Amino acid sequence: MSSRRGSTSVVLPSGQTLPSYTRSSEDDDGLPHATKKKMADHLRKYESLFTLTPQRMRIIVEAFKESLELGLSKHGQVVPMIPTYVFGWPSGKETGKYLAVDLGGTNLRVCLVTLEGEGKFEITQSKYRLSEEQKQEDGQKLFDFCAECLKAFIDSNIEAGVIEKDITLPLGFTFSYPCSQDRIDHGVLIRWTKGFGAPNTEGHDVVAMFRQSLAKHSVPADVVALTCDTTGTLIASHYVNPKTRIACIFGTGCNAAYMERVADIPKIAHLGIDPNAEIAINCEWGAFDSFEHENLPRTKYDISIDESSNKPGEQANSSRDGTSGRSSG
Repeated sequence: MSSRRGSTSVVLPSGQTLPSYTRSSEDDDGLPHATKKKMADHLRKYESLFTLTPQRMRIIVEAFKESLELGLSKHGQVVPMIPTYVFGWPSGKETGKYLAVDLGGTNLRVCLVTLEGEGKFEITQSKYRLSEEQKQEDGQKLFDFCAECLKAFIDSNIEAGVIEKDITLPLGFTFSYPCSQDRIDHGVLIRWTKGFGAPNTEGHDVVAMFRQSLAKHSVPADVVALTCDTTGTLIASHYVNPKTRIACIFGTGCNAAYMERVADIPKIAHLGIDPNAEIAINCEWGAFDSFEHENLPRTKYDISIDESSNKPGEQANSSRDGTSGRSSG
């Protein structure tokens, strides 16, 4: 049997050209093979790199708890524990039509959500892929893209008779990047994560930027709330299942949100909010052990992933614990 080996290319229906490689099993003849002992030695070496002792785990857990408590006590911490100004739980009886725009790490999702009460809802959505170039271009252009996609979605649903013409719908903006908030419809971007680096955005109110783009493209939507995907998941899940108490996201990044008593958040004590009120906290725990790298072990692979990222030193927990889709294989 003759050996077949070579390279060619395949053109997809979209016009994209992909390389194609061909090789037969005969091409492996004569290649060196590892012995069982060598394989076992390699396995033990990698096990030692990635295995944590119970003592080390306890140290990491205690450091993690301390970082969460510090984030509730003081502003400007590595794990920021951000108050979202979302107070209390939904009753499950809410009704109405609402728009949602979710700017995630991979896709832009535009939705029309109809709340029907009794924990029931209907959702119509469209998804738009984000290119790596869009993640790095000017921030206002990124929000222009969001506005254009939303307008196309609304126009399509007006034609289909799903959305009434000449009405402005309330819009929830899911923006899953650390923002400091002092009210529910305002948020200053602290730092980009998930591979984004769009300039002229960090330190700016992203709601104001999005509203500017909505006005530019004459989009009939009113941004009434800014939230992250984790907080949105917390509230939406509780609408359907009142037993929900915490939400975790394992996507491009890793994060959690939960409800905390205002009395247990020292950094907002001066605001005069009812101490018995509950407010949703966006943990942003993917940043745990960033910059100092004192607690989580770092292998050469972690260092390589970190140094090749667009934000070296940041989001250490997400990139090293294997729970974020961006860094897990």
